[in-house]
Amino acid sequence: MSGAPLAGVRVLDLTRLLPGPVATLHLADMGADVIKIEDHAAGDYARILGDGPQGVSVFYRSVNRNKRGLRLDLKQARGREVLLRLARTADVLVESFRPGVSDKLGIGHAALRAVNPRIVYCAITGYGQTGPLAMAAGHDLNYIGLAGVLDQIGVDGGQPAIPNLQIGDLLGGAMTAVTGILAALFDAQRSGQGRLVDVAMSESALAHNLFPLFALQSTGAVPVRGRDILSGGDAGYGVYATADGRYMAVAPLEQKFWQVFCEALGRPDWQALHGARGDAARALRHELKDLFASRSQAEWCDFFAEVDCCVTPVLDVAEALAHPQFVARGMAVQADGCTQYAPPVKMSGWVFAVERAAPSAGEHSEEILRQGGFDENEITALREASII
Repeated sequence: MSGAPLAGVRVLDLTRLLPGPVATLHLADMGADVIKIEDHAAGDYARILGDGPQGVSVFYRSVNRNKRGLRLDLKQARGREVLLRLARTADVLVESFRPGVSDKLGIGHAALRAVNPRIVYCAITGYGQTGPLAMAAGHDLNYIGLAGVLDQIGVDGGQPAIPNLQIGDLLGGAMTAVTGILAALFDAQRSGQGRLVDVAMSESALAHNLFPLFALQSTGAVPVRGRDILSGGDAGYGVYATADGRYMAVAPLEQKFWQVFCEALGRPDWQALHGARGDAARALRHELKDLFASRSQAEWCDFFAEVDCCVTPVLDVAEALAHPQFVARGMAVQADGCTQYAPPVKMSGWVFAVERAAPSAGEHSEEILRQGGFDENEITALREASII
């Protein structure tokens, strides 16, 4: 990729499924040479999670593009030796084992630092490398539940709602990891010393659970689910059903937008209700509910098309992909037999491209080893011994 900001950065990726592969996807999309290292058994079983061309899931194809594939048996001493040799010229290693596993294998942070002091070693776990839950199993639902995030998602009087955006996995395991990796890479270039980047998905969810924390300190209590300003307490920030069973996202939260909203609807009497709380907010919400139920979503879209007051339709993902805004920004790309998202970051001097389809297990093993300084006899021996 011409002008890619991470061109020349080499990443050894030992992760699978969602959090780690999405983190390294962002690095690969920005030009890093990401080497996806898989075992000889199941490998990354994201391949079989759902349907896809030639039996390889859209899930796997979408989060592993622009990477190269190496199959390596790390349970054998020679396999670990290969990894350590590759680590000498790598910039980053990313893993998502439980704490202590990589050390027992002999490929932990200390072992890699011994062969390459500049390497950035990122460990992604649910609860971090230390603490009473460090060794506990978990999934996204557990992480956001423990962090107080799940408690706040849902409607007044209802139980917590499970989001289909994996907040812990993606905010925590992916984006927080990318942030830590890039910061440590920047420092390594100045100091010549890498770092251990300890990423806990539950902590990232907690650290971004801001408004309940603000409320706890200003009022002494966490808001009841569905009653905080942004979750139901303000009638000017909510989701309203339309006549055809669709929804509009109505968010004229600031006074200037609220005034425009009221004027457009011919309800100047509502302007004084800006920021209403309690019974007044509930009464206003009922009026807004009746109003939006009087027209279809398409009619409301037409109505607000030229009214700048933060009112938009609630779309499904197929509609979002076809929306003129995302089309204009090139957010959908066709690659590897499926529709994929483009990176959410645009930069001057760089045009994103899918240059590699997601690799099959070990697809680039020999190429990677040759570049790592292995000769043909060594590669042949490694293959015969089922190391690669």
